[in-house]
Amino acid sequence: MTEVTLAALTKRYAKAAQPALDALSLTLPSGKLTALLGPSGCGKTTALKLIAGLISPTSGEISFDGQQVASIPAEKRDAVMVFQNPLLFPYMTVAENVGFGLKLRGIAAAQIRQQVAEMFARVQLSGLGARRPADLSGGQQQRAALARALIVRPRVLLLDEPLSNLDAHLRGEMRGLIRDLQRETGVTMVVVTHDQHEAVVLADQIALILNGKLAQFAPPHAFYDAPRTEAVARFFGGRNFIKGDVRGGRFLCRSGPLMLPDGIADGPGTLTFRPENARIGIGENALSGVVIGKEYQGTQTRLDIKIGDQPVEISLRNQDAAPLEPGDTVGFTVSPENLWVIRP
Repeated sequence: MTEVTLAALTKRYAKAAQPALDALSLTLPSGKLTALLGPSGCGKTTALKLIAGLISPTSGEISFDGQQVASIPAEKRDAVMVFQNPLLFPYMTVAENVGFGLKLRGIAAAQIRQQVAEMFARVQLSGLGARRPADLSGGQQQRAALARALIVRPRVLLLDEPLSNLDAHLRGEMRGLIRDLQRETGVTMVVVTHDQHEAVVLADQIALILNGKLAQFAPPHAFYDAPRTEAVARFFGGRNFIKGDVRGGRFLCRSGPLMLPDGIADGPGTLTFRPENARIGIGENALSGVVIGKEYQGTQTRLDIKIGDQPVEISLRNQDAAPLEPGDTVGFTVSPENLWVIRP
């Protein structure tokens, strides 16, 4: 197990107006799974390649357990990367692909066969070792790529969008497999993804990268319950942002005073709450407005509501939303523990 530390890590490509990665600093805990999350072009894959040693930083440091590794070549860094495409050798059998790293290390053939069989059992590929990669499904190819990476017992396992080429059903299966393998082996694992749901399901902690900079680094629940900025909240589906001031444990705004959780200091801020935390009715922390939009979403119905000049969104059970139509006035409440104030 290895702790990975990035200190002011910056990568600027030639002729680029802005750095691809801008002074990224964070510590990836040993033996945990960290997701590097963000939209396309934000710098997350650049960060992964820098950790792997496939590219060199413009400035900054990378350390494994306190040892700087930026000057160590990729093949000696003991950080193995699994790419979006499995990149299996087409002329080798699946077993030969998985055992290739061990062969390069001079491991005896009998020991390689034993370790490959054990790894096949872990990734649910038993009985497929004699096939060629072209004879496997997409999910099976990705499992073989995982097995090839894990069998050499790397200090750090890096996965670059490993599920993006799979259909929804296979993505669910592979998420479970990756999570189980990480817990079983204890390897420090870093997964790059643009899918917030994937990051939340997989990761012990998430590093959200926006425009090359670290926006927030925290456990998954914090991005929903305590987003650091409005941009972070919006990336995780936040839709409700009300300007106002905190005074004496209340949030004062045009919509009225709202009770807040304990411990929020006085001062200006932006109130946010998740649409699914609203409840129809009048009571503590009541708000009311006019329905301006309604959308059935399967298990829930979304209502767009205007409170004065402030648009908000709430998600209700279908039976609660059924009587409401655009133009109706509706009252709803949000409990204090479901409110969060973002500071300027």
